[in-house]
Amino acid sequence: MKTAPPPPPGSALLCGVDEAGRGPLAGAVFAAAVVLDPGRPIAGLADSKVLDEAARETLAAAIRERALAWAVASASAGEIDALNILRASLLAMRRAIEALPMVPGEVQVDGLHTPPRLAFPCRAIVKGDATVPAISAASILAKTARDAEMLAQEALYPGYGFAIHKGYPTPEHLAALRVLGPCEIHRRSFAPVAAALQRELAFE
Repeated sequence: MKTAPPPPPGSALLCGVDEAGRGPLAGAVFAAAVVLDPGRPIAGLADSKVLDEAARETLAAAIRERALAWAVASASAGEIDALNILRASLLAMRRAIEALPMVPGEVQVDGLHTPPRLAFPCRAIVKGDATVPAISAASILAKTARDAEMLAQEALYPGYGFAIHKGYPTPEHLAALRVLGPCEIHRRSFAPVAAALQRELAFE
């Protein structure tokens, strides 16, 4: 999280918010909140899904350096199972927004839903990660932070291939899940993980 001074009175700085990791079978869902500096534009901002890994990492470093403020937060696999993935994603977004060291004039969130109980104006922007630079920046920070976390989880839970597929339901991940069964960071409310748990119980 970058520390920044509070905005001047009457300012209307825009905070962009996006999440990464709604689809995987394992790991936390991450969210980022970014307030870009109008005086220090960043070329090449786009939806993180259309950027390759090298471009995302380069842009993430530029965002962390040039943004007025940014924060990244997450909701764990356990919270996803308890709340459902949509509510957990919104929780991660709210945590990221509330971690900002400044109060934005407006929050714009990618998608159809906004986090509840925010103290300032907030609206959802469909395809905002492709059209609003601050949301694009947030999508990049959320994606790179989550990828780094899944690389770390590979060392803790070898054999699943988290470093490669980042928890998404690839054929390799599904095969590992069938052989090894779920680990601690698997989302037990997701159907393939629940099925793997049922198989384990059947063999006990």
